[in-house]
Amino acid sequence: MARSVSVLRRSPLNLYTLEALVATINAAPQDWRPLVFTNGCFDLIHAGHVRYLAAARALGKRLVVGLNSDRSVATLKPKRPIIPEQQRAEVLASLRSVDAVVLFSDRTATSLIEVLQPEIYVKGGDYQLETLPEAAAVQRYGGRIELIQVEVPSSTTAIVQRILELHGEESPGAWSPQNQP
Repeated sequence: MARSVSVLRRSPLNLYTLEALVATINAAPQDWRPLVFTNGCFDLIHAGHVRYLAAARALGKRLVVGLNSDRSVATLKPKRPIIPEQQRAEVLASLRSVDAVVLFSDRTATSLIEVLQPEIYVKGGDYQLETLPEAAAVQRYGGRIELIQVEVPSSTTAIVQRILELHGEESPGAWSPQNQP
């Protein structure tokens, strides 16, 4: 006989507003510094994301992830996100390597970086310092930028492409962020 299990719908403790995160860090800076910060869309989280975040976390005491809001993702990538922001945030927050997740709606994480001033700003190895929009903000206060190369040949785009190759667009009534609770 199957049991019914109710799902608790509340935010994990490490989902923050920017104001709450700043207050938490300022209340106990010794517990948060050196602070590592990264940002991204993190749509369809895969092993490459998990390894990247673990490597980023290893560079400092705590890892804060700036998560692009749905609106922000839509301006950066057509037909995205696939997973709504609250679900992406919850999955990220549940990872052992992630100490805090904060949503942002800008195209870049520059404003978050200016407020948090992490000692270390991390991006994937597919980025270049010269074209990184947040680099100037990090350099202004003397922070360090690390580009981490993760050896997992996977990306959200590759996953979407593989799904389309296997299943095409043949699934009427398929899942979409718009038809979810």
